[in-house]
Amino acid sequence: MTVELETFPTLETWAQSIAGRIEETLGSAVITNGKALFAGPGGSTPSPVYARLAQADIGWDKVAVTLVDERYVPESDPDSNARLIKDVLLQGPAAKARFIPLYTSEVTVDRAAAVAAHALAEAGGRFDAVLLGMGEDGHICSMFPGSPTLKTLLSPTLKPAVLGVPHGRDGAPPSLERISINLPWLMSAGRVILGLKGAAKRSVFEREAQGDPAVQPIAAMIAAKVPLEVVWTEAN
Repeated sequence: MTVELETFPTLETWAQSIAGRIEETLGSAVITNGKALFAGPGGSTPSPVYARLAQADIGWDKVAVTLVDERYVPESDPDSNARLIKDVLLQGPAAKARFIPLYTSEVTVDRAAAVAAHALAEAGGRFDAVLLGMGEDGHICSMFPGSPTLKTLLSPTLKPAVLGVPHGRDGAPPSLERISINLPWLMSAGRVILGLKGAAKRSVFEREAQGDPAVQPIAAMIAAKVPLEVVWTEAN
């Protein structure tokens, strides 16, 4: 199975296309099921997508929003992904959506992950739409190369789960403990969009797509037949 990159000439058309797809999918879920569940990343990459999506007219009061991964820090911390998604996406019409955090102030990161897993199961246990980003090292969510949790996160035979991710040893990423969804969440999702910007990310994606599904997240998604759409712009 191969996945084609869809290319867009500008950041604006790239962001508009992604936001339009998510709006369409969440809106259809609200009409069909009376509710919808969306998961997205933090970081700066999705900000122009979130700014457009926030203005969508889709019955946000019936939508729950969560993160694909989170640092084990409170929302008051500048490193919090929840902080970004609340500041950019949960504004205007989208302020009516319910936010489900991955971080809670539990004693350990694993306890926080268990609390998040329970909350997501209660919200429906399946994402209607997911937006992903990818790091220069090929990681998605908090599935980092060399992490002791990587093979578990990428196991396609487990149930959808939320796991604690330890900080990397000897300077390896991540620098902070994290909380991440696993591959089966993406396998069961209605729609998964990977948004990439810049020539470097394209080359990383093309390399990772040919990799080992046991240890390379992009290859794992392709092998597991995740409903993946890769949307790329050369603009950075």
